[in-house]
Amino acid sequence: MNRTASAFLLVVALTGVLCALGFALQIKGYGFGSLGVARLDALADAATFIPLAAIYAFAAALVAILPIRAAGFVHANGAAPIYSASLVLLASVVGVQATRFAFGDRSALWALIDWRFVFAAAIVAAHLSLDTLRRNVLLRTLSLIGFVAAALACLYWTFRF
Repeated sequence: MNRTASAFLLVVALTGVLCALGFALQIKGYGFGSLGVARLDALADAATFIPLAAIYAFAAALVAILPIRAAGFVHANGAAPIYSASLVLLASVVGVQATRFAFGDRSALWALIDWRFVFAAAIVAAHLSLDTLRRNVLLRTLSLIGFVAAALACLYWTFRF
């Protein structure tokens, strides 16, 4: 948990500094400042987390059902990188929106209220509890069913309300 929070905060700070540099260049009249901000802004959309959640749920289902050696391989080479990528994407979104707020865009934080960020939070929560879910046979079975259902829902349900 401590490692997750420190990585999240570091990426928020790095993204915020780069976005602030883009805004400073934009204020000075350089056109490429807006290009940098636009690239950081387009880095992660809330809809990006839905397919990432599907891939992570499938990897977590494999971790729950496979034997320990194969599960360790899938966890180290599949689930952990997807978790890291989603953490970095979420932190970059938070960093850009916090910098927009700091530079006077008072509606920037409303972009963080998008309901699809629940998928990013679900990836982080599932990754932090994956080791606990694997220890008990009943929890392993229930998590397998839950992860398979989540993967199928993320892939084939439209999530339009």
